[in-house]
Amino acid sequence: MLVDSHCHLDFEEYSGRIPQILESMARNQVTHALCVCVNLADFARVLALAESHRQLFASVGVHPDQAEDASPEVSELIERARHPKVVAIGETGLDYYRRNGDLEWQRARFRTHIRAARECGKPLIIHTRDAGEDTLRIMREERADTVGGVMHCFTETLEVARAAMELNFYISFSGIVTFNNAVAIKEIAKTVPLERTLIETDSPYLAPVPQRGKTNEPAWVRHVAEEIARLRGISLEAVAEATSANFFRLFKPNVVNK
Repeated sequence: MLVDSHCHLDFEEYSGRIPQILESMARNQVTHALCVCVNLADFARVLALAESHRQLFASVGVHPDQAEDASPEVSELIERARHPKVVAIGETGLDYYRRNGDLEWQRARFRTHIRAARECGKPLIIHTRDAGEDTLRIMREERADTVGGVMHCFTETLEVARAAMELNFYISFSGIVTFNNAVAIKEIAKTVPLERTLIETDSPYLAPVPQRGKTNEPAWVRHVAEEIARLRGISLEAVAEATSANFFRLFKPNVVNK
């Protein structure tokens, strides 16, 4: 079986298509997917998907790129995280690629999410882009290692990956690993221990080869697993077994008919 550890099925691209998305997952042996929240205004929609479908889980958080959204309080995140279908805090983190100027608001918001995760005992989903040094510094200062989590859609250096793993985090690879020009990411995917590896689609973005140019979907996490298997010289089944076990070990979801 395979698990998509990061997708956004509440986005407009999937309106009216959820039954077909779930059918496609089943055909490709993708048994579960984590629907990741990017702002509190849409949390109810994310949670409704998770409540309605046994295959889906939810997170709660405000994306670092959401400058227009009010930063949540620790108590707001904790209250929403009480729901049994909410398995993580995030996505949170730092993004210096899309934003510039004084980004202290991003760093403060990131700290809020880590503090909420520590209080409710749920792992973090971290987004970091062109911000590896500050991301790791704040993770250390706020003791993110006490709850752990995942560095999602990883695009930083191997050194950042190693430091994150030392802080009790998994490294998640998206469809980027299938791109011909993603040489550095391919090397990191070969190096990160399988027991610290997760896979994802980040749907609707980053459709993997051979689906480039299309709206991504959780079923296509299979292509990510196939590429990691090829890079490592192991079977698809080995990648599927390890990454799925890692998902359930990290997020500890309540699963019916797992």
